[in-house]
Amino acid sequence: MQSTETLDMFALDRYPIDAVAESFSTNHYVRLPGLVRADGIARLAEEIERLRALAIRREFAMECMDYSPRKMSTIGGETLAEESALIAGMYEDPELVGFISAVFGAQLQPVPDPIERHVINFLHEAGDTHGGHFDDHPIALIVFVESPPAHAGGLIEYVQNAESLSALGGPRSRRNHHEVGDGYLLKSDTTAHRVTPLAAGYRRTAMNFAYTTPARASVASMSASLLYSRT
Repeated sequence: MQSTETLDMFALDRYPIDAVAESFSTNHYVRLPGLVRADGIARLAEEIERLRALAIRREFAMECMDYSPRKMSTIGGETLAEESALIAGMYEDPELVGFISAVFGAQLQPVPDPIERHVINFLHEAGDTHGGHFDDHPIALIVFVESPPAHAGGLIEYVQNAESLSALGGPRSRRNHHEVGDGYLLKSDTTAHRVTPLAAGYRRTAMNFAYTTPARASVASMSASLLYSRT
């Protein structure tokens, strides 16, 4: 694992916490434009390019999520913990965890399961998609390292307080585009969400940081193991 210096990756001081928390409480989603500083995103992009060779290609239908499609390449949390001090340090950054906890309205903690706590998703082939799902833990922070233009797919689509994945594509669905360096927070255990299919010739690379509460910490995820295990 490569060593890293003191982290100063996140531009958290640009966000008025009360406004962000209110938006998240209302929408169960909040955009964080420019979350990673310009010099930080260049450093992160270089790190992820180094790790790219470790990604495993996944193409299957997730049975436990209504057979929604998975067509993407992934690096799971165990590999990242061993291979990237930078990403592991970003995930555990106390200022970041404190900020997300303040937005959520309760103290959050790292996910105990090493497979799913921090992962990288690569959409890089025509039609790549992360199909409809709910997460097992309540908060997901997504950070964009590569992002296609809005017309090329790779959009987050979500429905808050959804009873089932069938709500996706319906009148309550929302879709959002993000730029490189952006992040967003999602109430991911009660929000049905997916990433729309990617057009040919584009790439979408995003980190997903999952956080949980003490009451949910022991939850183990079969779907995460299928998508992010080393085999």
